[in-house]
Amino acid sequence: MALRNAVMAALLEGEASGYDLAKGFEASVANFWMATPQQLYRELERMEGEGLVSARVVQQERRPNKRLFSLTESGRRVLRAFVTEGPAKPLAIRDELMVKVQCVDIGDTDDIEAVRTAVAERVERSAAKLARYLRMRERMLAGRTEDEHLASADRIGPYLTLQGGIALERGNLQWGETVLKRLAQRVAVLDGPAAPAPAPAPTPAPAPTGEPTS
Repeated sequence: MALRNAVMAALLEGEASGYDLAKGFEASVANFWMATPQQLYRELERMEGEGLVSARVVQQERRPNKRLFSLTESGRRVLRAFVTEGPAKPLAIRDELMVKVQCVDIGDTDDIEAVRTAVAERVERSAAKLARYLRMRERMLAGRTEDEHLASADRIGPYLTLQGGIALERGNLQWGETVLKRLAQRVAVLDGPAAPAPAPAPTPAPAPTGEPTS
């Protein structure tokens, strides 16, 4: 899948500046597509040149003018062709942390502790992302039940992809917490109970002194 398809999917929400799209990718689109602001700006320029998006300049006082992008009819046709073109490619995972976990037994407890630190950082990030996604869900529902929202919303795609992000981060948390527990147990086994200190040698009795009495 090309980045442009994710950009056009984001523009279904309405026109947006490059900055708005970058923030949107960081917050809502991040659960299914990652891109840096620089990648987005370059892609928007290419898409405008191909007629997939159009831009209008908004005059601003005390700030630089900004360009707002929107989907063209050509862009919508391309996006519809992408939606209907056939099965999506299988998910390809390239996770550096998984490689580290795979190699956790290569050394001593210091190596295990390093992997534990990396997993703990993943757990912390996943917890923060999950909290953000849950806040987004509450804003989407706006006091309605999930069934009410899905029955009445103009678009249900954003909610369904958000649910995918929530499920992913919950899975990451469950896996991470399990790994931390097992690695802690592993360290305890390798370290073993502390050996008791050897008992001090007995002090020899002092030799007798003086002349024996008769």
